[in-house]
Amino acid sequence: MKRKLVSLFAVAAMTASLLSGCGSAADSAKGDTAAADKPAAEAEAPKAEAEASAPADADAASYKIAVVPKMTNIGWFQRMEEGVNAYNEANGTDYVYRGSAEGADQAGIVEQMLAEDWDAICVVPFDSESLAPVLEKARQQGIVVITHEAASMDPKYFDYDIEAFVNEDYGTHFAEKLSELCNKEGKYIQFVGDLNSVSHNQWCDAADKYFAANTKMEKIGRYETGDDTTSSYDQTKELLQAHPDIVAIEGSASTDVVGAAQAVDELGLTGKVAVVGTSLTSIAKNYVDKGVIATFSVWDPAKAGQAMIELALKKLKGEEPTGLNVEGYETLTPDGTVLYGNARVDIDKSNMDQYNF
Repeated sequence: MKRKLVSLFAVAAMTASLLSGCGSAADSAKGDTAAADKPAAEAEAPKAEAEASAPADADAASYKIAVVPKMTNIGWFQRMEEGVNAYNEANGTDYVYRGSAEGADQAGIVEQMLAEDWDAICVVPFDSESLAPVLEKARQQGIVVITHEAASMDPKYFDYDIEAFVNEDYGTHFAEKLSELCNKEGKYIQFVGDLNSVSHNQWCDAADKYFAANTKMEKIGRYETGDDTTSSYDQTKELLQAHPDIVAIEGSASTDVVGAAQAVDELGLTGKVAVVGTSLTSIAKNYVDKGVIATFSVWDPAKAGQAMIELALKKLKGEEPTGLNVEGYETLTPDGTVLYGNARVDIDKSNMDQYNF
């Protein structure tokens, strides 16, 4: 690519010199999730910071890198955008954050980018099946592809996948917590943002295995929410009314447990139905304070975005990715081309204020 060629010419010149001399919710749900619809700065979130190179990496600044989120209209990926912006500010780069509000047209957006001369595309797949052939085209064109939350995709679709943690451990953690809260008995349901979401299904599959091996709990079903609070709220209410013996709910998208908690709260089932999953303090705090959400887990999307960029830079420069200069990803555990960090944080009433994003 053009920028790569410039960099290669620069390297050749330096080498010659050396030889001669020497990087729509219900009303109450809207109130509880208002922070998710604002940039994290407006929700009084902590700043997403990035370690600055000193001096700025000239090679890093020469590359054309894009970060493509699942969607742009929820707090989780607004936080990721903060991370990309902070990285640019700290490192003198101009990397691009680009996506769609709803995520369903993500494959089309990436397809359009294939004609734009990118050095690397870092993407969090919304629908891995529709995105896979586009990523394959990108790699065939010589574009470095870095994914996040896509560990079970065929490795031919990416150069590296970076995970905040081992996905099976994450799902097992939710199952352990729910079984503890429910005395290992009763029926449960699971929510995923999309039925083709790789990471969400890995978490739920791991939870299913734990429940089957260690409890008497029985699954009613796994349901798709489209990362929409209203969807998880409506489905939870309907399912709880149809199956009054449900005692546990596992949510995968950051909005899942919030919608589920609203339904549990309205039906007067707090303390009878346990709600656990992934979320953000900015949208889950009210229901954690009420005791509806027992605990939720998270990793900082800002750091995940920065980790994707750092990993793309290492690939572009031909460096081995043993660790990254990003909190939670300093040491990486490889499984082929899937790399695992240690960035999971478990949050409840006792430590929410430390992770207010």
